[in-house]
Amino acid sequence: MPALAVDAATPVAHAFASCDAAARFPAPPVVGPAAAETAPWSADLSAALYNVDGWGAPYFFVNDDGDVAVRPHGAATLPGQEIDLAKVVAKAAGPRAGGGLGLPLPLLVRFPDVLRHRVETLNAAFGYAVRSTGYGSRYQGVYPVKCNQDRYVVEDIVEFGAPFGFGLEAGSKPELLLAMSCLAARGNPDALLICNGYKDDGYVSLALMARSMGLNTVIVLEQEEELDIVVDASRRLGVRPVVGMRAKLRTKHAGHFGSTSGEKGKFGLNAAQILSVVTKLRAIAMLDCLQLLHFHIGSQIPTTALLSDGVGEAAQIYCELARLGADMRVIDVGGGLGIDYDGTHSAQTDMSVAYSLEEYAAAVVAAVGRVCDRKGVQHPIICSESGRALVSHHSVLVFEAFSATAPGRLDAATAYLLDELTDDCRADYRNVMTAAVRGDYDTCGLYADQLKRRSAEQFKEGVLGLEHLAAVDAFCELVARGMGAPEPPRTYHINLSVFTSLPDMWAIGQQFPIIPIQRLQERPAVHGVLSDLTCDSDGKVSEFIGGRHSLPLHELPTHATRGYYLGMFLGGAYQEALGGLHNLFGGPSVVRVSQCDGPHCFAVTRAAAGPSCADVLRAMQHEPEVMYEVLKQRTDGATAAALARAFGAMPYLVFDPEAAVLSSGEGSGMNSDSEGSAAGAAEEEDDEEWEFMRGLTV
Repeated sequence: MPALAVDAATPVAHAFASCDAAARFPAPPVVGPAAAETAPWSADLSAALYNVDGWGAPYFFVNDDGDVAVRPHGAATLPGQEIDLAKVVAKAAGPRAGGGLGLPLPLLVRFPDVLRHRVETLNAAFGYAVRSTGYGSRYQGVYPVKCNQDRYVVEDIVEFGAPFGFGLEAGSKPELLLAMSCLAARGNPDALLICNGYKDDGYVSLALMARSMGLNTVIVLEQEEELDIVVDASRRLGVRPVVGMRAKLRTKHAGHFGSTSGEKGKFGLNAAQILSVVTKLRAIAMLDCLQLLHFHIGSQIPTTALLSDGVGEAAQIYCELARLGADMRVIDVGGGLGIDYDGTHSAQTDMSVAYSLEEYAAAVVAAVGRVCDRKGVQHPIICSESGRALVSHHSVLVFEAFSATAPGRLDAATAYLLDELTDDCRADYRNVMTAAVRGDYDTCGLYADQLKRRSAEQFKEGVLGLEHLAAVDAFCELVARGMGAPEPPRTYHINLSVFTSLPDMWAIGQQFPIIPIQRLQERPAVHGVLSDLTCDSDGKVSEFIGGRHSLPLHELPTHATRGYYLGMFLGGAYQEALGGLHNLFGGPSVVRVSQCDGPHCFAVTRAAAGPSCADVLRAMQHEPEVMYEVLKQRTDGATAAALARAFGAMPYLVFDPEAAVLSSGEGSGMNSDSEGSAAGAAEEEDDEEWEFMRGLTV
């Protein structure tokens, strides 16, 4: 320790009595990036800061009002058709008395126009690749419903994809049932119904029933023994099947999402097993039933070079099956079309990919055509299962930050406590100030650290009180700021469950773009991390796109107002299906928003409040009706009505609706409804009691 000790008994004036760090730690000249702190801020600077034009193109941008806005038709969106996300939230969460829908947050906003554009763009990309290369067949894709099984998402994709013969892929019996129903009601008769996943007799029988109904069903063998199940069921039901095989390729990519590929992959048949299936089918005169080859390199394929390698290997197998006598017609390249989550357009991490949709399609078509031409095999129909690329962009999760930790403050009312420290702590304190006056910041920091450690030890021993410990902490934080140390990230508490709404972020470290959806014309002067409502230390977001360990944020509104809203983007795939019920927080409220020619350029076509407390209790085998009756016996009428409302409310926090306004002023008119339940009207009738638990959807 530097020898700067002073006599602990010598009175020393408070170097920080005014609580002005700059008085004792003169700031260095402002140069470089820090000089921009004094420059005006703009929405364009926020767009660059959060790289919105990188990950958001062609759908999301920052408008002149500083709000995130949506181009529902991508680059084809006309001026005046953009949808201001802040205004959508204002409509959805605003009080009914003011024309809002009264939905509680968190809120999932779906844009079916974006979904339509994704379907059309995918088919257009493959269509162009087929035409430009002279490919001898066509593209006919399917949507893997596991990515998002929401009824309206699946129905939209089938409807939007009908002109292209776009179909569905199922991996379980419930998924197969919903796919059958949706294709039968809305699908193109030629649309493929791909049956993947492990299978038993019930699954196979259901798939054969689908074929007997006229659906273009293909049963894909994941294991060799599934062939016996298919043959037995087809003979019993009198339905001749169309069969595919999933090949286990050697090609493999090294990222997290490549674990299902390669020779040690979870699914598929190796070369010997493929030959065994061919031999068995030939022996029972069913080799003509084998018509499709499926493979999957892995999700988020990083480069077209790896893609071409895998597709080329699979095309070789396809041609060999044709040579062996199978009636081959379709090559299914599986999923893998990636999303640029961080906007870097690179192959360095799982958060991005180094190609466009058009480049992906061109690589697939070229690789298949090249191998088939070399082998003299007719070009097959190309199918892909591009779920992530279809649905990721179509929804935005909006949630509120309702409080934040504040930096420590040392004022005149508490600074005197530093003189009440023990002699050794007081000596450290004076040594800090002596070093500060000399401008010796290294020594200053060493003594500040020692003071903090020593005071903590003495607090544990009962020598110092809690007030002294708080004063030392605030003093040391003031010293650090005065020395130019960056302020540690503040914790912003968000009205959300990471486990329910961002499960991939918690489970596999997936990063999604998260930014404020308004006030982007203001400089975000705070660095923060996000902490959710759950009683779990993993319920936080502290890693952000761009390699950031904190997120640039704005100061929260004052305590008298609410309304600092953040959006999580590109999360339309997997998050809803994977979300759990940790702490019994259910899913968000949902609205569907379509572009229209009205004054705000959008119309809410469907709205639903999220699961109530009763709903999530019921999901865990509890009986809310019985629970309510038990509690009602111990209450009076008013309390019983309040209990009923509690069962009917969403599990998330609610706030005073009259205080819910945008901190940026009157411009956007955003507010949030504190009660937020679709049963809001019923809540006014206290004598209804259990009726509060009914009719909870909008």
